[in-house]
Formats: sequence, C-alpha cells, structure tokens
Amino acid sequence: MSGTTATTAIDRSDKPGRIGLILLVAGLLVGAAIALGFIANEWAQPLILGLLALLSVIGVFGLFAFSIGLVQFSGRAARNDLTKAIVDSADDGVVVTEGENRIVYANETYLALAGARGASDIKPVERLFTGRPEVSEAIYRLATAAREGRRLAEEVRLEPALNGRDTVGWYRIRVSPVRREGKAAMLWSVSDVTPERERQENAFQELQHAIDYLDHAPAGFLSIDADGEVPYLNATLSGWLDYDLARFGSGGLHLDDIATSNAAALIQAIRGQPGDVRVEVLDVDLRRRNGTTLPVRLHHQVAFGSDSRAGPSRTLVLNRTTGEAGSDGRSDAEVRFARFFHSTPMAIATVDRNGAILRSNAAFTRLTQQGRQPATIQDLVSPGSLDEALAATMAGSSDIAPLDANISGEDGRSAKLYLSPVAATEDSDGERAIVYALETTSERKLKDNIDQAQKMQAVGQLAGGIAHDFNNVLQVIINASEFLLASHKPTDPSFPDIMQIKQNAYRAASLVRQLLAFSRRQTLRPQVLELGDVLSDLSLMLKRVVADKVSLDIRQGRDLWSVKADLGQLEQVIVNLAVNARDAMQDGGKLQVRTRNVAAEECAGFGHQALPTADYVMLEVEDSGTGIPAEHLDKIFEPFFTTKEVGKGTGLGLSMVYGIVKQTGGFVFVDSTLGKGTTFRIFLPRHVPTEEEIAADNAAKEAPKKVAADHTGAGVILLVEDEDAVRALNARMLISRGYTVHEAASGVEALDIFLEHDGKIDLVVSDVVMPEMDGPTLLGELRQRNPATKVVFVSGYAEEAFRKNLPEGEQFHFLPKPFTMKQLVETVKAAMS
Repeated sequence: MSGTTATTAIDRSDKPGRIGLILLVAGLLVGAAIALGFIANEWAQPLILGLLALLSVIGVFGLFAFSIGLVQFSGRAARNDLTKAIVDSADDGVVVTEGENRIVYANETYLALAGARGASDIKPVERLFTGRPEVSEAIYRLATAAREGRRLAEEVRLEPALNGRDTVGWYRIRVSPVRREGKAAMLWSVSDVTPERERQENAFQELQHAIDYLDHAPAGFLSIDADGEVPYLNATLSGWLDYDLARFGSGGLHLDDIATSNAAALIQAIRGQPGDVRVEVLDVDLRRRNGTTLPVRLHHQVAFGSDSRAGPSRTLVLNRTTGEAGSDGRSDAEVRFARFFHSTPMAIATVDRNGAILRSNAAFTRLTQQGRQPATIQDLVSPGSLDEALAATMAGSSDIAPLDANISGEDGRSAKLYLSPVAATEDSDGERAIVYALETTSERKLKDNIDQAQKMQAVGQLAGGIAHDFNNVLQVIINASEFLLASHKPTDPSFPDIMQIKQNAYRAASLVRQLLAFSRRQTLRPQVLELGDVLSDLSLMLKRVVADKVSLDIRQGRDLWSVKADLGQLEQVIVNLAVNARDAMQDGGKLQVRTRNVAAEECAGFGHQALPTADYVMLEVEDSGTGIPAEHLDKIFEPFFTTKEVGKGTGLGLSMVYGIVKQTGGFVFVDSTLGKGTTFRIFLPRHVPTEEEIAADNAAKEAPKKVAADHTGAGVILLVEDEDAVRALNARMLISRGYTVHEAASGVEALDIFLEHDGKIDLVVSDVVMPEMDGPTLLGELRQRNPATKVVFVSGYAEEAFRKNLPEGEQFHFLPKPFTMKQLVETVKAAMS
C-alpha cells in the first residue's frame, strides 16, 4: 500500500453518552439529600438507608452487566470488531459519507491514498480526484449516481498519481448506497489498478511486436473461413498482391478477390471428417489487384468442427516468383508445370487400384462443385457406368474408348472420361490410373435443343400443311351447311342437326388456328379489348383446365382501362399460365387470377428496372405450387427450357407467352419462392383511343341499324381454286348473288381464261397455295397484262405468310379460310366497289 504516513482508521459512526443525563441524575441525588434535611429525624434515617440500598443494588447490577458485556460504555451501538478490522485493513480504500459529503468512516488504505495525516485534512472522493475533463466527467457520473441511490463503477486515469511519485495512476472507483439506522449513506471504494494496467500494456506491446514480426516476415500469411472471407492477411502478402490492409476488419476481401478461379476451387474443395485437421500443399496462382497472377505455394491448414464445417484456415504463402523474398528455391520448370496443371480446362485426377482419388487439379474439383468432393472416381459418375472400363485400365489396357457419363447429382451434368493406366513402381504412392474428364453439359444441352428445334420445325411444317388442307375441308362443310340452312326453316326437324354441323365446323376452325399459331403462320390481329370481359369469357375454360384439386379465384379490378391486343393470342397466354400453375400443384392448391389498373406513378414500386413508367393494365396469375428455383428464373422464358419430365413439356409455353406479350408491347415478370408458389405479372399498355377512333365509334353507335345488307351484285369474277368442292360451292354462292363466275382449277388455267376475255375481268378471287402456279405468281402475271386488275386472295394461312412474296406496295384484299357465304360476298363487293 502506498502512503507517506502511518495512519489509523477514522470512525465517527459511534454515538457517545449524553452528559445531560448524568447531570440530571446528579441533580436528583443532590435534591434528595437537601430534602432529607427538612424531614424529621425519625423518618430521615430509614429513607437514607433505603436510598443507599437502592444505589447499592443499581451499582452491583451495573458491574455485573458490564462484566458480561451487556452494558458498554464506549457507545450505544454494538460493533462487530472482526468486520471492522477487515474493512480497516482492506487493500481497497473505503470511505462512507452522509449528507453533503460528510465523512463518517475512512479506512487506512483510503487515508493513505488521500495522503491524509488525520481527520482534519481528509478529502471526500469528489474532491480527491480532479484533473482532466474525462476524470471530472467520471466523478460527476459517480456523484450523480450517489445522489440518486444507484450503484456505479468507473475507471479513471490520473496524471500524476495520488502517491505523487508516479506520473500516471489508474484507479477503479465504485459507489453504492447503504442504510445506517434508517439514514441514507454512500459507500465509496477506491482501488489502485495501476500495476494491472501496466501488465496489460506490456502484454499489448508484446502482442504488437508479434504482429509486426508476422506482418513483415519474408513469407505471406492469411486466414480463410468456410464462406471464403479473408479475415486476416499479413503485410507481406498484402504487398505482394498490392492490397491496402486498411480494407480489413469490416469484411474487406473475399477469396475470389485474391485468387484465380482455379485456386479458389482447389482451396474450397478440401473436405474433412469431424475433428480432422487437414494440411494441404497447393501450387496455385493468386491474383494481384491489377489482375496479374502471382505463382505461390500454399501450406494450407484447416481444422473441421463437429459438424464437418471448416474453421478459419492457417495458411502459409511462399512466393514462387524467381528472386522474390519468400521464394522456396524450387525450379522454374516445377512452377510452370504446376500452373499448367491447374490452369488446363481438362479435369485430371490420379486414382489407386480401388478408384480412390489421390490427386486432382482445379478443373476436376469444379466437376463436383456442388456438395462434398467424391472420395473415389466411382462416386463421381452414375453407378455402374465406369466399372468395366476402370477394371480394364487397372489390367494395363491403354486403348479404352472414351466414356460418356452423367455426373452424380440432380443438376443433369455430364462429362466425357478418358482413362490411362500407370505402371506400378516401388516408389509410387499407389497411383494406377489417370482419369481425364471434359465436361460436356453445355454441348449436350445444345445438341438436345437443336434436336428439339428440328423436331418442332418439322412438326410446325406438318401442322401448317395439315391446317391448309383441313381448312379446305372445313370450307366445304361450312358452305354446304349454310346452303342447307338457307333451304330449311328453323321449324324443320333437320335444322338443329345442320346447325350442329356448322357450329362444330367453327370449333374445328379454331383448332386449326392454334395449329397455325404453333407453326408461326398466324399473325397478331390487335383489337381494342376489355381485359375483364376476356377473363370472364375464359373463366369456364379455366375451371376445366385446373381440374378438381385446384381452386380457382378470379378477382377483377374496377373500371379497367382498355388494351389493344390479339384476342386469341391473349387467351392463349392466360391458358398457358393456368396450365403451368396446375402442373406445379400436383397435390392441389389455389390459383388466383387478378386484374387491376397500374398508374404510372406506381411502376417504380414493383422494382423492375425494365418496366418503363406508363399506365398499364396488370394481369396477375399466382399459384401456391412448388415454386421455381432461383437458378432457373432467368431461363424460364427461353425456348425449349423446361423442368418437366421428358415427354411432358416442350418448353415452348412460356416462350410463347413472352413473345406474345412483347409483340403486344407489354412486359412480363415472375416472382417465385420455393415451397410457396409463383406469381406471373403481365403489364399491358393502356390503350387511349385516338380522335379518329372515337369519331368512328360514335358514328357506329349513332348510325341507324340497317334492315338488311345488300349482298347482291353484278360483274365478272374469275374464281381460281384447286379444290373442286371448294371451288364449286364458292362459285354457287357468287352466282346466287348475281355475279358471272368463270372457274379455274389452277393458276395456268386462270391465266388462259383471263387472256380469252381480253382482261375484261372485274375481279379475280384466287387461292394462294396451288400447284403449277401459286396465287402471288398469278397476280404478277395478271398485273403485266392489266395493272388495274383487282384481286382477292383466300388462304388458310395468314396474310403476312405470303405478302413477303409480293412486290412492295402491292394492293389486294384478303379473306382467311374458312369463311362464310356472307363474308365472301361482303369481301367481293368491297373489292369491286
């Protein structure tokens, strides 16, 4: 204990006897003696004897009580002398105050710390510690806690120390409330912790020296955790890589920042059992900040926890650059070989006679970058695909044909394997074969996509051809049914049957249009639509599509804006999304289809940068299915990409959705969470009618309804059609309306008829696809002979499918098959007007 004087504890806690009580007793005795002088002698003597007896009893009892400790004359409060002795001689300074810093007790240590020679010059804690602002602030906080009856502890640094000899002193001060006979008091303790702080500073200095030695050692040191973060990098390695150490401490660098992809793959490929400590020597390239490489040798030590998770590594880095500090003197040839070995795109591994992998390069580790690295070559590929070739290699055969194998796992990856035997030697470590592997996943997928595309192209051509011929058949059925309906009254028993024939022919025509859309021979025909009406019309079909296990919930927004889109294609989009949702809910679920307006100011809230700010009508299709993995979200709109089993999906559904929405000028986005479901959001631009459209619409509404359109006409028509039945019925229709019709079964025959009449043909109605001479070729021949010739083309294909074969700006009318008698007559009359 430091101190300048020998002191004893100061204790003002005892309460001394009261002098007034003593004077009162003396006064009573004197008064009694005086009173006895006035009493008669016969009464005085007994009273005096009684008083003396009473005093004697009191005196004897007092002596007896004092001897047994019942009465103490040093004060009224009993004291535990052992506790007082302990506190008096404690190593920490202890002081008790009452009221405004009135000291009622201070032990020897506190008196020594305060440098007090007696009770007169002792200072309370608040006056003892003064100095720099931080000291005053700490004392103020302690005093505030004392006044509020709270406990608090602070450490202060005093210059100079209280003993006056040391330049600096550290003190730990505590304050806590105590209760003494119902009065509030504060217990202060002061500890001199200067030696403790000196030891800590010495240890810190030693640690700083050790860090400095490690930082500037002639070799690099780093630590890498299981997630690839680099929590430590010494100054030597930092200098080699040209990185600033100030970046560390807040998640500065990652393994990918300082290592090439090959090096990172090798380092993170190390696996171990619970409790293992693995040390691997790796010759790899690190990457400097400017992108150049640094050849190094890593002595990489990793400890694995009870869960087999790798802890932070302890890695020694030796510079393999010739002449650099830390170079281990290995030959340049060895350095070059290590770099070539780990940089080659071909995966290489050596195995023993049982197939256990002994060594491997970086490309080999990337073959199985998902999950644990295989212990044997058999674990790398699908079971059974390697056994026979591996056995032949172990037997010494060197003409093993390359193997196409599937890599184990659920990601559908594949590789081509080449096996080469290694002759056994006495100094070998068991190597019996070298396995070379080239990943062929991308090539195989490309080949599969090409095969699928060729198949789809063939199917599309077939579908287009079938649709063309089928349209001719439907044309005959529809036209014949119309003639029959015209000759039968609604009350005729056969009238409903004929009507059924006509309606089913129209249904078949709708199927044909889908075939044409699949073969991309059907173009969009935009029209102004109300999305709510489209969805209402589709609701019954959607209920049939989603089946019984899936509940359908359709919620329509109010006052939806108009959009401009192809009705059939928009319906196809909704149905495709519903089918995909149904397939994602094999065990049942809920499909919600919602529509609402999205104002321009709401666009930013969706978080899609590709969505321009504008007004849209949004269609949402949400399911509660399995969800789409994050790695597939960027590919789902690609043609032929599908996660369904082979034979259960073409991969064209979502690509058609994307194409139709884009052609319409809209946008489609998808959000998905595994196990929760998927939401597709389609944004269709709001259609604002132009003044011309508004005027035309108003005129249509205000125009009086025509009692009956005049479908009769006059003129000479050249009808060109290679299908006899179709040509005959079309001619019959036109003749019945008053036209003169010349029939031709081909383009050549039509040209002859045209020349026979000296070009005096008012209108040519021609099929597009015909043998010998097709429609566009016939039009070119007719224009040469009479540039004013009017033409109507009829076809099962879309207009744009053959317009590219015509000269730029060529004028003609178009009528898609199959058509009704009314449509034919109206088109002919419009063309001739």
